Amino acid sequence: MSRFHSYLQNSAKIVHSYKPGMPLHFKLKQFFQSEKKYGSRDRKVISSLCYNYFRCFNLFKNSVFSENHFLNAVFLCEKKETDILNALSPELNERISLSLDQKLHYLGLDASNVFGYNELLSSLIDHNLYDFSFLKQPSLFLRIRPGKYQKVIESIKSAQISFESINEIALKITNGANLDKILQFNKDVVVQDFSSQIIFNDFVQLLKKNEVNNKLSVWDVCAASGGKSILLYDLMKGNIKLTVSDIRRNILNNLDSRLKDAGINIYKKFEQDLTLSSGLGKDEKFDVVICDVPCSGSGTWGRTPEQHFSFNAQQLSSFVEKQKLIVKNAIPHVDENGFFVYFTCSVFKSENEEITNYIQSEFALELIKMNYLKGYENNADTMFTAIFRV
Repeated sequence: MSRFHSYLQNSAKIVHSYKPGMPLHFKLKQFFQSEKKYGSRDRKVISSLCYNYFRCFNLFKNSVFSENHFLNAVFLCEKKETDILNALSPELNERISLSLDQKLHYLGLDASNVFGYNELLSSLIDHNLYDFSFLKQPSLFLRIRPGKYQKVIESIKSAQISFESINEIALKITNGANLDKILQFNKDVVVQDFSSQIIFNDFVQLLKKNEVNNKLSVWDVCAASGGKSILLYDLMKGNIKLTVSDIRRNILNNLDSRLKDAGINIYKKFEQDLTLSSGLGKDEKFDVVICDVPCSGSGTWGRTPEQHFSFNAQQLSSFVEKQKLIVKNAIPHVDENGFFVYFTCSVFKSENEEITNYIQSEFALELIKMNYLKGYENNADTMFTAIFRV
């Protein structure tokens, strides 16, 4: 049996044994730990086969499973000839440079089935571009922290790692680049998707327009790994008093460590389920409340296609209910003339526009700006933001 058939068989084994909810990279790590015979090249091919399959599974889900699905997925997701197609499906390899529309037509597949939930998408999203973005791995982005530009650029060039400067602080790096030996994460750079890097741009412009220069008290409601806290701290040149909370204690511990690496002091940190209550005193108020709520994550499925595979549209109502509860408990802690900033990494209107309408109707906040950061235009994640003022 050729190594290529072996790749297909093992990829099928991984896919069939995959349990929804587990990050695919964890599943692959477990598999390779149990199969020590595979070298780095083998691991790369098998991993790529699995990721490509999950990117395309919605196109195949109504047909009987076949190892050919992996080959068709390679054909759809890759732009250059590959060894595995050359060996097992040369007719596809010869057509690898066709456009995606042409490839789908050749395979007899319907482009509208790539994503499969177009009826749930926001009307502000280009459905075709978003669908096709699923078949391409998003880029790896770095954000250079203040005062670190020269060090970072020189270090990357010295390591001969290819990169592209997107702006004065954002770099696009080759996926899989070994950076941890040349850069200090959180201190020099932050690994942060490009859409996440620009998510506060409208808000910062609003502050400048309103000549808000005083030190702001900020509550990051669902702080997670702290990426947005670090970003806002940098954009505000440290001129914030930061409170962070999350439902997960281990996440808060990791956040604490990360912010220390970044040289950022936390004024207050607490564990709290915001669907139950804020966990704060009635009179505790903030100039800015950041609310990056738990959501479907549909705007990031290009990066984690196994989440697309695991998703059921019936889950949306649960996310929406949770989002409303969190918003309800967070908004009372926005001070007079303060700002409430709502985020998701979702492309579904029920999690975005409809929650925005809910906030306006239930709390009478003024909507300053609502915006989609269309990552599919930059090979990045797609995110939603809405800025309100009390």
